[in-house]
Amino acid sequence: MAPDPLLLLRDEFPILEKTTYLVSNSLGPMPRTVPEKLAEYARDWGELGVKAWTRGWWEMPVNVGNEIAPLLNAGAGEVVMMPNVTIAQSAVVSAVDFSGPRDTIVMTTLDFPSVLYAYQELARRFGARVLLVESDDGMTIDEEKLFAAIDERTKLVAVSHVLFRSAFINDANAICRRAHEMGALVSLDAFHSVGVVPVDVKESGADFLTGGVLKWLCGGPGGCFLYVSPRVRDELAPALTGWQAHARPFAFEERMEYTAGPFRWLNGTPVIPALYAAAEGPRILRRAGMDQVRAKSMRQTGRLIELANDRGYRVNAPRDSARRGGTVAIDVDHGYEVAQELLARDILVDYRVGAGIRVAPHFFTRDDELDVVVESIAEILETGVWQRFAERTAVVT
Repeated sequence: MAPDPLLLLRDEFPILEKTTYLVSNSLGPMPRTVPEKLAEYARDWGELGVKAWTRGWWEMPVNVGNEIAPLLNAGAGEVVMMPNVTIAQSAVVSAVDFSGPRDTIVMTTLDFPSVLYAYQELARRFGARVLLVESDDGMTIDEEKLFAAIDERTKLVAVSHVLFRSAFINDANAICRRAHEMGALVSLDAFHSVGVVPVDVKESGADFLTGGVLKWLCGGPGGCFLYVSPRVRDELAPALTGWQAHARPFAFEERMEYTAGPFRWLNGTPVIPALYAAAEGPRILRRAGMDQVRAKSMRQTGRLIELANDRGYRVNAPRDSARRGGTVAIDVDHGYEVAQELLARDILVDYRVGAGIRVAPHFFTRDDELDVVVESIAEILETGVWQRFAERTAVVT
């Protein structure tokens, strides 16, 4: 086999020297340049005080968004940074008028719960109803059922591009096409796709798309993004707003007058420290090239499925590589405890109830690390060493 050029980028992530890092679906590894970026933030604040705002702090939500935009095939000024996807999606729903005959938001039972919670609560206050499309198997969404739910009452379709539990890829292009045919808007949650699955907002025609740098983009917590199509950007006005969205923010006027352009979709003072770190990972992904990242991901997740099948383990992941994101969930007895033992051995994975041990190779993963994780699962089960974690309670990992 020819040498893997993506492995040349392993040096960008110091933690790879001492761990088997297979958890970018939860938290991507920190790029080696991040400490200096955070130190730059500290120096600016410490040495300049309030004058640090003149170092581009105010514009950072848009400028960092421009670093991410190429990974979505979005243009300059079409992506802005927000603290988290729940806030970004809430801004979207707050901009939509549900007072007419179109009063319905279509979602699925497999969308990320934090976004579901926000939509369900906001819908009650905005006079909308949320229609949830059920999953038949707990892992996928039947496309025909989803399309049937999108009708003349639908105002907004707000679904995940890649499902967090199973890594099943919903057909973004088809969903947008169906929604637009029915006169509805589309807001895609692409947190589990951008950085490991190619995303093209121009091809799909999505009206909105949210995601974050926390996972596959290796940008750390507190850096999420909102894409708004130029078709609707200046026509809609989010009720979840703040002074960054004002046409004259430093006039401190009593009433809101929205600005045009990307700042229109921002709200309060931005989370500056997170933005210093957020762009470092996306820059590495752009160097790697999304076509190359995706090809390697499909190959390595396919190999993981083969290894798990050989052991007789249940796998919760699509077998069709075209519908599979970057994660393979291996469901074994005592899965939570096994995952804790893996973590204790610096084999970094996570565990989700109903899915199993989630293993997520990324562009920097060596092929032999796939063998290590599956062989370790087998050894942990065979020896019973998992039992030392039997009384623990699951949290994030």
